[in-house]
Amino acid sequence: MTFKALLVEKDEDGKTRAGVQDIAEDRLPEGDVTVAVEYSTLNYKDGLCIGPGGGLVREYPHVPGIDFAGTVEDSADDRYKPGDKVVLTGWRVGEIHWGGYAQKARVKADWLVPLPEGLTTRRAMAVGTAGFTAMLAIMALEDHGLAPGQGPVLVTGAAGGVGSVATATLAALGYEVAAVTGRPEQADYLTDLGATQIVPRDELTEVTRKPLERETWAGAIDAVAGAMLGRVLKQMMYGKSVAAIGLAGGPAIEGALITPFILRGVNLLGIDSVMRPYEDRLRAWTRIGSDLPMDKLEAMVQPATLSDLPALGKDILKGQVKGRVVVDVNA
Repeated sequence: MTFKALLVEKDEDGKTRAGVQDIAEDRLPEGDVTVAVEYSTLNYKDGLCIGPGGGLVREYPHVPGIDFAGTVEDSADDRYKPGDKVVLTGWRVGEIHWGGYAQKARVKADWLVPLPEGLTTRRAMAVGTAGFTAMLAIMALEDHGLAPGQGPVLVTGAAGGVGSVATATLAALGYEVAAVTGRPEQADYLTDLGATQIVPRDELTEVTRKPLERETWAGAIDAVAGAMLGRVLKQMMYGKSVAAIGLAGGPAIEGALITPFILRGVNLLGIDSVMRPYEDRLRAWTRIGSDLPMDKLEAMVQPATLSDLPALGKDILKGQVKGRVVVDVNA
């Protein structure tokens, strides 16, 4: 028995190449549950794993894809039986363990979550790690006191995967959303998702040594870090929080000072989606099923096939992918 997969190989010179191949089923890694994959998606990590590796992939040949959704085909774990619909995000799948860019995947049962009510496998992958991370960030902000009516919530990298879902979900929950983008042509897209204010990226990228700036934001979800996060922290309202989910602008927080934390009581909340405990995953996916506006979700979707992924992987590393790419692995 064989199945199709996007296989990444590395040559003797250290260069990688990716292409769709027929793979024997006995090459699947060990695991409790075999899943007939229906859909996957594209994240920044996937772009690295399809291409240069970025230090994420340890062994080649490799099947990337950090997310997938599909139907259980075989299970050695009582929690899942053939025919069950399941979702997987995180757990280093697609990095050190073969992932979802294939028609079959075999993983540990602990890594799976039952498909939430109200979601199809396709919609679950329109959400994917990006949407899951966005919901974790929203929940963290709310757990620290954020509520509608307190003021605008800033979303950086708003036209990307996490930012798009965060913008649409926050707006649907009644928040005023200020969307940051460096692509002016995306203003209409972000407004359609529910943003009430478009903030040009250049307004937040200058490094300053001011200890504090005018209190502006009631909350923030930041995918950029770098100089932008340094500025955002100084602009937070008293006692409010920033959920940090990415480092597209670099791992340092440039221009950051201790003053926002000790003079305004600002909170910096780190959001990890990879090793998140099962209970947190269930809570987030339940919220996604109830709170994410599905019409807005569909507006973000760009369909793709396995053969499209090598080119799309390069595009996402260049910041040229808008919204959510949904990969039909059987197309």
